[in-house]
Amino acid sequence: MTRKPVLVILGPTASGKSELAFRVARMSGAEIVSADSRQIYRGMDIGTAKPPRHMLESVPHHFIDEKEIGQPFSAGDFAVQAVDRIREIQQRGVPAIVAGGSTLYLEGVLKGFSALPPSDPEIRARLIRELEKHGARALYRRLETLDPQQALTLDASKTQRIIRSLEIIEISGTTVTALQQSRVEAPGDLEFIVSGIDMPRPLLYDRINRRSAEMIESGLVEEARHLHEKFRLELTEGKVNALATVGYQELFDCFEEKIDLETAITLISQHTRNYAKRQLTFFKNRLNVEWLDSPLNESGIAELAEKLCYRIS
Repeated sequence: MTRKPVLVILGPTASGKSELAFRVARMSGAEIVSADSRQIYRGMDIGTAKPPRHMLESVPHHFIDEKEIGQPFSAGDFAVQAVDRIREIQQRGVPAIVAGGSTLYLEGVLKGFSALPPSDPEIRARLIRELEKHGARALYRRLETLDPQQALTLDASKTQRIIRSLEIIEISGTTVTALQQSRVEAPGDLEFIVSGIDMPRPLLYDRINRRSAEMIESGLVEEARHLHEKFRLELTEGKVNALATVGYQELFDCFEEKIDLETAITLISQHTRNYAKRQLTFFKNRLNVEWLDSPLNESGIAELAEKLCYRIS
């Protein structure tokens, strides 16, 4: 069987990936493989900007609402399962589109994934104690010194990944960056066409600010409050990595009276802009992407969708 290329639509948060992928899928009859590390969890809807119900019902979406919050699911898990899912979709004679912005998910599918060492409970426990004693910023500065390229993809709020990165360095004697350069090969039977949505930074930041406001209006505070009450104990113990997410974390701090609501809302926009900047740094440094100018109106979206549809038809 001759396999059609797999279209990958990536870009920073709020750049319009989901809408564009939906348009292309409607035109081509494709199914969408979501490369979003948070949309896979049920109950995290508004804060993860899941596609609306009419889109999910019109076009099959994979890896959305497939896990319960708290269930482990790593970038390596996604790399293996997404490739299997793509093959299954193509076996039915249907095109596949990968769409999302989770950097490690996309890198794992496109380039394979590195054989990172398993966790060492003793080292991890010590690093957690250091985090509690000295704070996230101190651990982040250590990572900047030991593995500056890995540190560029994170910030001090990503404590789980900072700890994991430092743990890997101690266990293996080398850096995450070095290990990722000796990866398990990507599947040779799949051809990927990787397209990125590019737009001027001021426009992207304006879209982020507007989307953050729309999330609040749509009930993000209530959604976050429900999750905070449901997982209060687990959050206290740092056991729910999925909820250590921009949009939720700031509101959790509000509920715990560390900051007021107005500050939380301001920080959501600010931290989302910071996240978008890190996504772009990752995509431009680590992946081979054809960058496409973002469509600015309805006719532009339709034209770009038709262009991308032609590439996989």
